[in-house]
Amino acid sequence: GWCYSDGVNSPIMKEWLSTNPVDGEDMLRHDKWLCMMWPRLVLLRELLSETGSIWITLDDNEVHRARMMLDEIFGDENFVNCFVWRKVDSPNDNKVAVTPDHDFLLCYARDRSQVVFSPMVAPGILDAYSARDDRGRLYRDRLLKKNGKNSLRKDRPTMYFRLVDPDGGDVFPTHDNGEEARWAAGEKAVFAHIAAGTLIWKRRERQGRTVWEPYTREFAPDVPTRPYPTIWADVPTMRQAKAMLRDMFATGDVFDTPKPVELIERILELVDQKNTLVLDSFAGSGTTAHAVLKANAKDGGARRFILVEGEDYADTLTAERVRRAINGYAWEGTQRETLLEEKITLTQFKKAAEWLARVDAIKRVEGLGGEAEGTADLVEQAARKMRKRKRFDKIEARIDDGVLRVEGVRRISERAPGLGGSFTYCTLGEAVDLDKLLSGEKLPAFDALGAWLFYTATGGVLPPPPKKAPMWYLGEAKDSHVWLVYKPELHFLKSPEAALTLSLARQVQDWGKSHDAKRKRTPLRHLVFAPAKYLSNRQLQEHGVDYAPLPFALYREA
Repeated sequence: GWCYSDGVNSPIMKEWLSTNPVDGEDMLRHDKWLCMMWPRLVLLRELLSETGSIWITLDDNEVHRARMMLDEIFGDENFVNCFVWRKVDSPNDNKVAVTPDHDFLLCYARDRSQVVFSPMVAPGILDAYSARDDRGRLYRDRLLKKNGKNSLRKDRPTMYFRLVDPDGGDVFPTHDNGEEARWAAGEKAVFAHIAAGTLIWKRRERQGRTVWEPYTREFAPDVPTRPYPTIWADVPTMRQAKAMLRDMFATGDVFDTPKPVELIERILELVDQKNTLVLDSFAGSGTTAHAVLKANAKDGGARRFILVEGEDYADTLTAERVRRAINGYAWEGTQRETLLEEKITLTQFKKAAEWLARVDAIKRVEGLGGEAEGTADLVEQAARKMRKRKRFDKIEARIDDGVLRVEGVRRISERAPGLGGSFTYCTLGEAVDLDKLLSGEKLPAFDALGAWLFYTATGGVLPPPPKKAPMWYLGEAKDSHVWLVYKPELHFLKSPEAALTLSLARQVQDWGKSHDAKRKRTPLRHLVFAPAKYLSNRQLQEHGVDYAPLPFALYREA
C-alpha cells in the first residue's frame, strides 16, 4: 500500500494557520509549519506497509524543509525521488516576470530495499527492432566492435581478444585506420552470445576487401519499457482537472485546486500493484479514488482506497464524485483518451510511413477503419485482444511540440459511463475522551466504549456482531470472544445486574461452545469486561473466562 498526502493546502491546514498566524516577519514560521506536519507524517509512516511508499505534493515554499523532515522520519536512505509536475499551462496575466508553474512530488519508502517500482511502458522502443526472424520475433543486430569514445584497446585491454570467423580465421577488433580497437562486450558476455546462437557473422566491405564482422542479435522485449522521467510535463494540469469536475457536477468552481486523475494514475502505474491499498489522508475532491477506480476498470485490478476528509464537503463533493465515477453521470460534451504518445525525433520523422501505418492500425483496432491494409504490428495485435467493441466515435492524430498524440474521441450526449466498483461512506462517531472516561465525567455509549476496549485488549478493529448475538457480546478476536457488561447508566453500573455472575459465565460458555462447534473448531476463551465479578479465579478458569474490570471511575459516586 501507499499514502498520498496533499494536506499542506487543505482547508484544515489553512484554518490551523489562521489560529497560528504565520507571516514573513515571524521568525518561527517554519518551526510552526514543521510542528504541524511532524506528527501527521509520523502517523502516516506507521500506517505504511513494509513495501509501501508515501507521495506528498507541495510547492517550493517548504519543499526543502520537508525533505529534511522526511529524511529524519523515514531515513534519507528511504528517499526515492523528487518529481516535478507542471500544474499550470494557461497564460499568466499577473504582469510578473516569473510565474510558478509547477509543484513537487516527494516520494519516500517505508523500506527502500523492499519497494519495487515499475518502468514506463514505451511501445516506441519497438521501432528500433525492424527485422523478424523465422519465428516472427522482432530483432536488431548490433556491431560487436566498439566505436566512438573509449573504443581503443588501451581503454579496455580485457575487451581485446580473438574470435574465430565462419571460415576459421582469427578476427580482432580493428578500426579502419588500423588502430587496435576493442569489443563492446567482455569475453564472458561474448561467449554467452556464441552459446545462445546470437553472435551473428556478416560479410562486409572494408577498404576494398570483403571481411567477416561479428554482430550481437538482440530480440525486442515482450513489454518495451523505459525509466520514468522525474519531470512530468505530459500529465494534465489543474485546468483540465477543473474541467473534469465541471463536467461531472455540471457547474463551475467546484474545487479550487483539484489534481488531475492522470497524476494519480501515473503514480499507480509506477507503483504497479494491482491489489494495493491506497490511503489519501486529505482527499479533497476525491481524485485518488477516481484514479483507483479507473485503473481497476482498465486492467481488472483489485486496488482499494481509503479517503479521509474532515471538511463539510466530504459527502457533497468528495463522496459524491466517487459515486458519480462509479455509476456514471449525466453530461454533454467530448471525452478523450490518449492511445499513443511518442516524442518524434529526426530518425523517427524519417519513418513517417510507419507512423501513419501505426495510426491506421489503431483506427482499425478501434473499429473505425483506416487507409492502410495488412499492416499489423505488435501494438495492434495486443490492442485487438484487449478491445472487443467500438469505444470511440473517431480517432484523432496530431503533433504538438514534437510529440505525436493519437486520441480516441467519444461524444457523450446522455450519460458518461461509470467505472464500476463500490465504497462505504463512514462518519466519525462521538469521540471517546480517555481523560473524561477515567475521571467519570461522562459515560460513553455502549458501541463507543466497546470499540475502544476491543481495540485496547486485542489491537484489532471491532467486527460486526454475528446474527442473533447474545446480550453483552462485542465481537471475536483471534483467540477469544470479547464481552462487555455495560449500560451508560450509573444505577445499572452500581447494581448486581452489572456483575459477572456464575449464571452469566455459564451462558457465555454455552454460547461459545455452540458457536464454535458450528465452525468445527476448538472453543475459544472468553474475555469479559464488567464492573464487578462474583466468581473465584477457579470458577473463571473452569468456564474458560478471563475477567477485566471496568475503570471504577465510570460508576463511582460523584
